Amino acid sequence: MLRVKKVFSIENPEIFKQKLLVWANQFREVVFLDTNNYHQKYSNYDAVLAVDAFTSIKTDYYNAFEDLHQYQTHTKDWLFGYLSYDLKNDTEVLKSKNFDGLEFPDLFFFQPKKLFFLKDNQVELQYLKLCDDEMDDDFSEILKEGSLKMEDGKEIKIQQRISKEAYLQKVSKMLEYIHHGDIYEANFCMEFFAKEATIDPIEIYQKLNAISQPPFAVYFKNNYQFLLSASPERYLKKEGTKIISQPIKGTARRVFDIELDEQSKAELALNPKERAENIMIVDLVRNDLSKTAIKGSVEVEELCQIYTFKQVHQLISTVISQVENTTSPVEIIKTTFPMGSMTGAPKISAMKIIEDLEETKRGLYSGAIGYFSPDGNFDFNVVIRSILYNSKNQYLSFSVGSAITSEATPEGEYEECLLKAKAMFEVLN
Repeated sequence: MLRVKKVFSIENPEIFKQKLLVWANQFREVVFLDTNNYHQKYSNYDAVLAVDAFTSIKTDYYNAFEDLHQYQTHTKDWLFGYLSYDLKNDTEVLKSKNFDGLEFPDLFFFQPKKLFFLKDNQVELQYLKLCDDEMDDDFSEILKEGSLKMEDGKEIKIQQRISKEAYLQKVSKMLEYIHHGDIYEANFCMEFFAKEATIDPIEIYQKLNAISQPPFAVYFKNNYQFLLSASPERYLKKEGTKIISQPIKGTARRVFDIELDEQSKAELALNPKERAENIMIVDLVRNDLSKTAIKGSVEVEELCQIYTFKQVHQLISTVISQVENTTSPVEIIKTTFPMGSMTGAPKISAMKIIEDLEETKRGLYSGAIGYFSPDGNFDFNVVIRSILYNSKNQYLSFSVGSAITSEATPEGEYEECLLKAKAMFEVLN
């Protein structure tokens, strides 16, 4: 598909981003990705917006990767969308039978008519030929957009799907599996939810983004389905023949006092439990990447590096590999999905145990959202620290999880989950 490109200068990128998002919301399909200018080695743009589907694909897990492969190879254009966690059922003999209040499709991608790439003080528009005459008008309209009016929303009554008591029992059960040698580590999640919830998705997204300012923030809309994400984690990126995976495992809270904050950071760097969590997942990622890698090309570029975010310090590792340029982008995703940081090791056993002990179908939570470029590159985040919302049935949901290893204590893991849920509670109340 031919796209027409045009570059405009912008005075204040932060204000422009806000106006752009408000303007975008008129469309049925929206993906807005924001790095929040977080300094990271592998970023191409400060922010990207894709709106208005020209074509799209929506499917359940059955044969999903094959369908996506066909769509991606035939379209040869920018595609934006998501892979839900339950696509695991397409790659392995697994199932998802837990409760699902959100009812999102397992996979959704679209080819946008209109694209915006922000870098520094410039925005590049790429419109499909059929609507390129709208560029100038759209740009002036965006500049005119008002900023968001913060409404006083109705109070949202958030409930916890798994009680504290049940959570402690379930984690103890998971520790039994670990002591029996069935698994080394598994990510166990629980859902918080609200029924009859009415929210303004853009307002909630902006509040969530403001308190976290993560490198992989997402505002996603597909008609009445919304994802408002403050994700700090990259799942997988392809740059030419280089593949980059950046799993996060290991968390410590931020402290207002500078000295104590540095101390919290130093303790995290040396904490044997947190490091062990990370290293186990690095091994799993190396194994996943080796399935498509050129022999001997998998390497660990960073191990247990500390990255600091507004709410927490995290240990992040960077694992890279090289692939043949004939390897299909979708194949690379399929052989590494779902990501190790949200499953466990060994992966399949962990996923079976997770399914058994959790009470909610994960759906888009702990899946991935991002894009393919026309030349077969891609970049996807991990959907965590996120609020999911279905405005049609007024169901709102967010989940949090932590990695259970032999060193874990049920109480400690419960505390970590509450720490991760803090931002979501703050913006919803």
